[in-house]
Amino acid sequence: MSSDRGVFTLGHSPDPDDAFMFYAMAENKIDLRGYRFEHRLRDIQTLNEWATRGELHISAISIHAYAHVADKYALMPCGASMGDGYGPMVITTTERELSGGEDNANLQASLRDCVIAVPGRMTSAYLALQLFLGDFKHVVVPFDQIFDAVKDGRADAGLIIHEGQLTYARAGFRKIVDLGEWWKAKTGLPLPLGGNVLRKDIPPSTQLDLVQIIRGSIEFGLAHRNEAVRHSLPYARDMNADLAGKFIGMYVNDYTRDYGENGRAAIRRFLSDAHQAAYIDHLPEVTFVG
Repeated sequence: MSSDRGVFTLGHSPDPDDAFMFYAMAENKIDLRGYRFEHRLRDIQTLNEWATRGELHISAISIHAYAHVADKYALMPCGASMGDGYGPMVITTTERELSGGEDNANLQASLRDCVIAVPGRMTSAYLALQLFLGDFKHVVVPFDQIFDAVKDGRADAGLIIHEGQLTYARAGFRKIVDLGEWWKAKTGLPLPLGGNVLRKDIPPSTQLDLVQIIRGSIEFGLAHRNEAVRHSLPYARDMNADLAGKFIGMYVNDYTRDYGENGRAAIRRFLSDAHQAAYIDHLPEVTFVG
């Protein structure tokens, strides 16, 4: 097949789960059908901002951000990051006392008196915390600096994503609430955190090719787990191979192969609740490639 069917920009986070997902594409382990891909690795908040301008052909973005870019992008049916009973967490130092415990109302009141460091206002973690807490005081901090912001007193608590969900205790913090656990208890659904999107101006036949390539990359990683995990280790900040493998298992799973009806229902419920609470202005039609 011709090796010149076009070059596509592909944005994803420098995290072990995304590295695992795109391993086969990055290392030419599967048939790329003559397409070429320029991998652009950036933090999720930057990718969200780029998506509002339609800068990349394909990108990982927050499901929250999808509400703001649905005019330009369609969701791919593969590539989801879902927290099924787990997800972003609010943490604080072990010394700080917060009232509430298992009583959500008291806990929410206590958290509203705090300044919470968040990893970006377009992240799904931020939207989930809004749904849990309502309006709250916050400061935006790069996701990998949230522990430091809480330790040095810039914030009373932190909203953590990525590997922080597994390393917070070792770093001297304690969990206040797990938003994925709360969402599962509230709705019975997984918490939709991230997905892959594809620009709508790409011809439909090419869109279908690109979906199949990305799904093939995910399937290859799952079928060759050990080598895909090894490839991901340089992106596993503060994690050994066992912990990185655990993290990848949390966010690259059956939902990543395909959202399925449960995953699609989760997105619609998440965005609908956010719209009803006036946290997003417009409720988009959730469209999938193909």
